[in-house]
Amino acid sequence: MVCSLTKDAREATDAFAKQGQGDVLINYENEVILAQQKGEKVDYIVPDVNISIDNPIAVVDKNVDKHGNREVAEGFVKFLYTPEAQEEFVKLGFRPANEEVAQTKAATDKFPKVKTLGTVSDFGGWEAIDQKFFADGGVFDKIQAQKKQ
Repeated sequence: MVCSLTKDAREATDAFAKQGQGDVLINYENEVILAQQKGEKVDYIVPDVNISIDNPIAVVDKNVDKHGNREVAEGFVKFLYTPEAQEEFVKLGFRPANEEVAQTKAATDKFPKVKTLGTVSDFGGWEAIDQKFFADGGVFDKIQAQKKQ
């Protein structure tokens, strides 16, 4: 078995889909959907038990105060959660956070159902996840050590 560790999800998808490297790719769903939209022939399976990876957004007080654009920045943040914006996310391969949009035909046709969807808090929060999986000696290091044997 040969494992390949790329710098990011997009590079991993390209190595797998375009260059034919590897037999299996573990990646974000939106990366596979993007590859399909670009004409790559890749299939994917969504595990019955999965975790939602939510991407936070924040208005940085220091920056908006410096540039005088707080109203625009806060308006943009609010817009991201509107049905209109969420529908655009669906087109790009991201599952919508808006439950109403998640029930639309466009979303249900695009995304396979997940039986059990966990959240970061279900696993103790990011600090616990980081400690268990990514800190020195964590699960990631153990997997890397095994592949070298």
